[in-house]
Amino acid sequence: MEKFVIVGEKTLSGKVKVSGAKNSALKLMAASILSEGRVTIKNIPGIDDVMTMIEVLKHLGAKVSFDLDQKVLQIDPTFISSYEAPYELVRKMRASILVAGPLLAKFGHVKVAIPGGCNIGSRQIDIHLKGFESLGAESVIEHGYIYLKSARKGPKPSGKEGRYLQGTVINFDFPSRGATENIMMAATLAEGKTVINNAAREPEIVDLANFLISMGAKIEGGGTDCITIHGVKNLKGTVYRVMPDSIEAGTFITAASLCGEKVEICDAIWSNLETFCLKLREIGIDIEDRSNKSIVVKAVSRPLKPTYISTLPYPGFPTDLQPIITVLLSIVPGVSIVTENVFENRFMHVEELNRMGANIKVDGHHAIIKGVEKLSGAPVRAFDLRAGAALVLAGLVAEGTTEVSDIYHIRRGYEDFEKKLQSLGACIRVE
Repeated sequence: MEKFVIVGEKTLSGKVKVSGAKNSALKLMAASILSEGRVTIKNIPGIDDVMTMIEVLKHLGAKVSFDLDQKVLQIDPTFISSYEAPYELVRKMRASILVAGPLLAKFGHVKVAIPGGCNIGSRQIDIHLKGFESLGAESVIEHGYIYLKSARKGPKPSGKEGRYLQGTVINFDFPSRGATENIMMAATLAEGKTVINNAAREPEIVDLANFLISMGAKIEGGGTDCITIHGVKNLKGTVYRVMPDSIEAGTFITAASLCGEKVEICDAIWSNLETFCLKLREIGIDIEDRSNKSIVVKAVSRPLKPTYISTLPYPGFPTDLQPIITVLLSIVPGVSIVTENVFENRFMHVEELNRMGANIKVDGHHAIIKGVEKLSGAPVRAFDLRAGAALVLAGLVAEGTTEVSDIYHIRRGYEDFEKKLQSLGACIRVE
């Protein structure tokens, strides 16, 4: 098993470029199933989750080629002959569930394994299933698989005989990003109009909507809490560029806040990270927006201030950056409180940070953080993707050497993580 070995207390400086967004790229790849022609997606990150989704698409029968150097992915879905996403692939990554909507819409039925992925708490698929059922699908869960079938049979909107979905009004109990994406994709080929109320509003939702529109979909309201989709007969191939990864940007912004002199994070979009960036300013970090194209973080001499953070769906504070900012708060004087409202099991990094000298107590879905003067290097374990990245950042600022094991979690979502940190002056290697 590979591990990161980090010698801490090195000053970071220079520029680092953010890769394409993991949480967008995977959804665009799934959405390519809907096309009647070849899809070309640019700025695809070379991460393990992308490789897993490529395996899923190939298993379905799509022809896929990935130029890792150019970050260009080509998908030809016209050869898809299977409608089953098997357990051995889906267990690696929860985003695999997002092939359900496109397969159901295009072919009328799908069999997908109940997904796995990071163990950060319950991410119920009930919202997805209720949405599909509202569109006229029947669902059965048995033997670890979800079986979906369009109940209506006859001429589809494309004119071909088969099973099809029917547009409707769907009211989400919770603004689930995954369910919004799945239902939005499914509705593009449904008959009539679909309205999603209490929809998720993340920038990745906008990216997916724009991608589908470039394929010929009729979608209004992406990025708002009410999305309207008018079903069309078919979607065509397209060429599209994935948005930059906001969570990776936030990770490097935090690294610079911990031990940077002057670091510019290129392709970091302030408007997608505004809640996070303004919270850093409140703490006392010198952070500057450069025309919504890059963000600069400079070293500060004044003491930082503790704060209160509560994670919420976008545009609230992102849950994916909660473990990351917890590292910073662990060395901020005073008492900070972090409340996790999205995932109930997202404090798995706390015990490992405490092994490094942090003083954090978890009470339910609250973490009470008493800032310490410094962290100390120690052997720690990455329990999930963002917790793993957080521990790497802790190693950067800690005294001595830190070893982070189980880094396959980090490989799922960060492209060339150690190389990018090395380019800024970090002392990090893989063993």
